[in-house]
Amino acid sequence: MKKYDYLIVGAGLFGSVVAYELTKTGKTCIVIDKRGHVGGNVYTKSIRDIITHKYGAHIFHTNSQFVWNYICSFAEFNRYTNSPLANYKGKLYNLPFNMNTFYQMWGTISPEEALSKIESQKLEAKIDIPDNLEEQAISLVGRDIYEKLIKGYTEKQWGRNATELPAFIIQRLPVRFTFDNNYFDDKYQGIPIGGYTPIVEKMLRGSEVITGLDYFSDKKYLDSLAENVVYTGEIDRYFNYCYGTLEYRGLRFETVLLKKRSNYQGNAVVNYTDSDTPYTRIIEHKHFEFGSQPDTVITKEYPVVFQPGAEPYYPINNCDNNTLYNKYLDLACRQNNVYFGGRLAEYKYYNMDQIIERALNLVARVRLRKNE
Repeated sequence: MKKYDYLIVGAGLFGSVVAYELTKTGKTCIVIDKRGHVGGNVYTKSIRDIITHKYGAHIFHTNSQFVWNYICSFAEFNRYTNSPLANYKGKLYNLPFNMNTFYQMWGTISPEEALSKIESQKLEAKIDIPDNLEEQAISLVGRDIYEKLIKGYTEKQWGRNATELPAFIIQRLPVRFTFDNNYFDDKYQGIPIGGYTPIVEKMLRGSEVITGLDYFSDKKYLDSLAENVVYTGEIDRYFNYCYGTLEYRGLRFETVLLKKRSNYQGNAVVNYTDSDTPYTRIIEHKHFEFGSQPDTVITKEYPVVFQPGAEPYYPINNCDNNTLYNKYLDLACRQNNVYFGGRLAEYKYYNMDQIIERALNLVARVRLRKNE
């Protein structure tokens, strides 16, 4: 008899939801994470009474009432609305692209004027069917906005020319012909009061949790502890990179406490869209919770080249990587009593509400399989 029913590799949101749901049904779980804390990328901590998002801004948003009620059962959420700004060489523009942005860029005051401006620039570019990110962006918002607010930011983020990036990356870019600075269209949105870490801690209360433990430091022993494994890490690493290495984009975070400065930039998120500024955005964390503390905390985000062993953030879902992932997926589907899920194991960017849905679906599949 093994000691646990499930070994869950990764104490992020996906693994924590799985652990919570399984323990509710009486299953025993051990959850491990190579980081020194739970929460994965949604980990938050308090600095001078300011809840700080250690791994970048995380604003919860969803159109699913079920998912919203689910996450709200663990914490109270505030009414935060994501309205970032873009800073291009010292001039500010509203995001997402809307009538405020168009007025700031061109002085247009009606939707017809703004749409006409975009259409004329699209015609000048002679784009029929967009073949890459640059062409897709110009088709959506015109060359002026592309050149000032998209090109530099995107090329910093991905470390590649916009003409080398697939069009789908930007197809979901919000573009509105109303004066609306709300970035998300979702019905439900906000940030948990007190941060995300207490949510994850509540989810993991029924499990044994070990942090600072790399699964691959003693995989054979750890596997021997449980009847089943739920793996949320990089899928190529699980199979020892037997087909090759999947590509990611990395991030470096530079967080600074500014004492006796109550307000640094007046907004939670400001994107720096020129190519000369090395970071992509500055986050001022106190504005996520409408803080009035005498100090403030800011984080600059620097995109970096990903190296195996570092923290992967954004999968580069081009044709080559997706083909490689499918080969690993085929291997994963043939594993006995090993379940793969989450951003890294599925090599796909998910929002937090999607992660919750994916985790609940995995638990449902596990239960069905065990009942068969």
